[in-house]
Amino acid sequence: QVQLVESGGGLVQVGGSLRLSCAASGSIFSIDAMDWYRQAPGKQRELVADITSGGRTNYADSVKGRFTISRDNAKNTVYLQMNSLKPEDTAVYYCKAEVWTSRFTWRNYWGQGTQVTVSS
Repeated sequence: QVQLVESGGGLVQVGGSLRLSCAASGSIFSIDAMDWYRQAPGKQRELVADITSGGRTNYADSVKGRFTISRDNAKNTVYLQMNSLKPEDTAVYYCKAEVWTSRFTWRNYWGQGTQVTVSS
Protein backbone atom coordinates (compact mmCIF):
# COMPACT_ATOMS: atom_id res chain seq x y z
CA GLN A 1 0.00 0.00 0.00
CA VAL A 2 1.12 3.52 -0.85
CA GLN A 3 -0.20 6.78 0.51
CA LEU A 4 0.37 10.32 -0.70
CA VAL A 5 -0.33 13.07 1.80
CA GLU A 6 -0.45 16.73 0.78
CA SER A 7 0.12 19.63 3.11
CA GLY A 8 0.71 23.36 2.96
CA GLY A 9 -2.56 24.61 1.54
CA GLY A 10 -4.46 27.48 3.02
CA LEU A 11 -5.75 30.99 2.53
CA VAL A 12 -3.48 33.61 1.03
CA GLN A 13 -3.91 37.08 -0.40
CA VAL A 14 -3.36 37.98 -4.02
CA GLY A 15 0.35 38.18 -4.72
CA GLY A 16 1.24 35.96 -1.81
CA SER A 17 3.03 32.64 -1.71
CA LEU A 18 2.45 29.11 -0.51
CA ARG A 19 4.50 25.96 -0.61
CA LEU A 20 2.74 22.65 -0.98
CA SER A 21 4.31 19.36 0.00
CA CYS A 22 3.34 15.83 -0.91
CA ALA A 23 5.01 12.92 0.83
CA ALA A 24 4.69 9.36 -0.40
CA SER A 25 4.98 6.48 2.02
CA GLY A 26 4.39 2.75 2.10
CA SER A 27 5.62 -0.07 -0.09
CA ILE A 28 7.74 1.99 -2.47
CA PHE A 29 10.47 0.57 -4.66
CA SER A 30 10.99 3.77 -6.62
CA ILE A 31 9.02 6.72 -7.98
CA ASP A 32 9.09 8.01 -11.52
CA ALA A 33 7.22 11.21 -12.31
CA MET A 34 5.48 13.24 -9.64
CA ASP A 35 2.81 15.71 -10.63
CA TRP A 36 0.64 18.44 -9.23
CA TYR A 37 -2.92 18.81 -10.47
CA ARG A 38 -5.61 21.21 -9.43
CA GLN A 39 -9.36 21.38 -9.73
CA ALA A 40 -11.31 24.58 -9.32
CA PRO A 41 -15.06 24.61 -8.66
CA GLY A 42 -16.97 23.80 -11.83
CA LYS A 43 -13.82 23.07 -13.82
CA GLN A 44 -11.94 20.02 -15.01
CA ARG A 45 -8.91 18.80 -13.15
CA GLU A 46 -5.81 20.13 -14.86
CA LEU A 47 -2.14 19.34 -14.78
CA VAL A 48 -0.18 22.13 -13.13
CA ALA A 49 3.38 20.83 -13.02
CA ASP A 50 5.34 17.67 -13.58
CA ILE A 51 8.79 16.53 -12.54
CA THR A 52 10.66 13.39 -13.53
CA SER A 53 12.85 11.35 -11.23
CA GLY A 54 15.83 13.07 -12.83
CA GLY A 55 14.47 16.53 -12.15
CA ARG A 56 13.13 17.55 -15.56
CA THR A 57 10.14 19.84 -15.14
CA ASN A 58 7.12 20.97 -17.13
CA TYR A 59 4.48 23.55 -16.27
CA ALA A 60 1.09 24.62 -17.42
CA ASP A 61 1.24 27.93 -19.25
CA SER A 62 -0.99 29.51 -16.63
CA VAL A 63 1.57 28.99 -13.87
CA LYS A 64 4.86 29.10 -15.72
CA GLY A 65 7.17 31.66 -14.18
CA ARG A 66 5.22 31.73 -10.92
CA PHE A 67 5.27 28.13 -9.69
CA THR A 68 8.24 25.86 -9.16
CA ILE A 69 8.04 22.11 -8.74
CA SER A 70 10.86 20.25 -7.02
CA ARG A 71 11.41 16.92 -5.32
CA ASP A 72 13.52 15.20 -2.74
CA ASN A 73 13.94 11.62 -3.88
CA ALA A 74 15.43 10.53 -0.58
CA LYS A 75 12.25 11.66 1.16
CA ASN A 76 9.83 10.60 -1.60
CA THR A 77 8.46 14.10 -1.47
CA VAL A 78 7.43 16.59 -4.13
CA TYR A 79 6.96 20.30 -3.53
CA LEU A 80 5.15 23.07 -5.31
CA GLN A 81 6.33 26.57 -4.56
CA MET A 82 3.60 28.98 -5.59
CA ASN A 83 4.44 32.67 -5.88
CA SER A 84 2.52 35.68 -7.14
CA LEU A 85 -0.74 33.90 -6.49
CA LYS A 86 -3.87 34.96 -8.31
CA PRO A 87 -7.55 34.35 -7.54
CA GLU A 88 -7.71 31.96 -10.47
CA ASP A 89 -5.19 29.75 -8.68
CA THR A 90 -7.90 28.93 -6.15
CA ALA A 91 -8.48 25.19 -6.33
CA VAL A 92 -7.96 21.89 -4.61
CA TYR A 93 -4.44 20.78 -5.40
CA TYR A 94 -3.66 17.10 -5.80
CA CYS A 95 -0.36 15.33 -6.12
CA LYS A 96 0.12 12.21 -8.19
CA ALA A 97 3.04 9.83 -8.23
CA GLU A 98 3.99 7.02 -10.58
CA VAL A 99 5.10 4.48 -8.01
CA TRP A 100 6.95 1.26 -8.54
CA THR A 101 6.09 -1.15 -5.74
CA SER A 102 8.48 -3.76 -7.16
CA ARG A 103 10.83 -4.04 -10.15
CA PHE A 104 7.88 -5.04 -12.32
CA THR A 105 4.81 -3.41 -10.84
CA TRP A 106 3.75 0.21 -10.82
CA ARG A 107 0.65 2.37 -10.73
CA ASN A 108 -0.43 5.94 -10.25
CA TYR A 109 -1.30 7.07 -6.74
CA TRP A 110 -3.20 10.21 -5.84
CA GLY A 111 -3.24 12.33 -2.74
CA GLN A 112 -6.48 13.46 -1.14
CA GLY A 113 -5.95 17.09 -2.07
CA THR A 114 -5.27 20.30 -0.23
CA GLN A 115 -7.30 23.47 -0.58
CA VAL A 116 -5.64 26.65 -1.81
CA THR A 117 -7.71 29.81 -1.65
CA VAL A 118 -6.44 33.12 -3.00
CA SER A 119 -8.47 36.10 -1.88
CA SER A 120 -8.75 39.25 -3.97
